[in-house]
This record gives sequence, C-alpha cells and structure tokens, in this order.
Amino acid sequence: MTAVRIDHVVTSGTFSLDGGTWDVDNNVWIVGDDDQAIVIDAAHDADAIFRALDGRRLTAIVCTHAHDDHIDAAPALAERTGAPVLLHPDDLPLWRQTHPDRAPDEELADGRELVVAGVPLTVLHTPGHSPGAISLSAPELGTVFTGDTLFAGGPGATGRSFSDFPTIIDSIRERLLTLPPETVVRTGHGDSTTIGDEAPHLDEWIARGH
Repeated sequence: MTAVRIDHVVTSGTFSLDGGTWDVDNNVWIVGDDDQAIVIDAAHDADAIFRALDGRRLTAIVCTHAHDDHIDAAPALAERTGAPVLLHPDDLPLWRQTHPDRAPDEELADGRELVVAGVPLTVLHTPGHSPGAISLSAPELGTVFTGDTLFAGGPGATGRSFSDFPTIIDSIRERLLTLPPETVVRTGHGDSTTIGDEAPHLDEWIARGH
C-alpha cells in the first residue's frame, strides 16, 4: 500500500462572468496514491492534468464550484478517463453557462464522504462565492481544499452574479474556521495558508466588506 499524497498542477486560462473576462491561474489538486486518485477542479488544461495523473486510475472529478475557470476541462478529462464529474446541484445554473449539453454525473451534498486510496474526504457545503460552492475536508491529511471560498488573506470574491458576502462569511466562520488551526488550506488560486493564520482576521474582512 502506497502513501496517499497531494499533487499540485497550476493551469492558466480565463474566467468569464457577467460580460467580463480575466486571465487567471488555477490550482488543480490531485489526491491519491500510486494506483488511484481524484482531481479537485479540472481547470483549463485536460492534457496537463491527465499527464499529472501518470497512469493512475481517476475515480472522480470534484468541482468545488461551477465558475468556468474551474470546470472548463472537466468534460474532456471525464471522457478521457471515464471518471464521473461531481458538482453540488445549487451550482447547476452556472455549470450550464459553460457546458449546456453535458450535465455533471453525480451530485455533491453536505456531509458526503468521498474515499480515495482509503482516505476519506468530507464535503462541506460552503456557499457564498457561488450557491453550490463546497470545500473538501481531509483530516487524515491535515488539509482542507477550499476552492474559491477561503484564500490566504480573506474570502473569495462576492461581487458578481450568484454570490453573496454575508453567506460566504457564515460559511467561513461556521464550516472552515472551526477546523483545527494547523489545517492547511489549499485554495483555488494562489498560495496555501492555514486555518490558524486566517482565523484572527475574520472581523477585518467583515469590516472591509470583501
């Protein structure tokens, strides 16, 4: 039995919503051992993600939310690997903006447990950045994958359609900052951080409003 590890691929592309388009770099997280893995957020480049799998069996493509920069490569990666695409149903309106002819394969729900190479990852519904945004908590690995809900330095953006600042603050306060302080926060963009480093700043984020 090989040890479970977390691999990291950065892919580049664009994010489009509400009539604007921005260049973005996305974090793609691969969790598994030498035999099997899951991908968290199939962003931009199915070929790069497939190469990083290095022959491992892909058991799931987990979408932390359905903004186009996090899901644009999901159908292509699913077709190539046979892995199902998993999304919280509250984000289906966003998903359909990018993939109107291809639905996700399975629904994510709060509390659902995904197991890869014997390690459980628990779905935390953390809306705010989008209605169906989720985080994946992996206590055995000492980490949580937060998508665009929590970053080094504050919450994800809430200035566009389908987002809400009070909701993301509630999600962060109740679902994420209650995790152990040493928990590593692996984000959808940029550098990782820890719960302990971010928790003291919650009131500052509320005061500034973003």
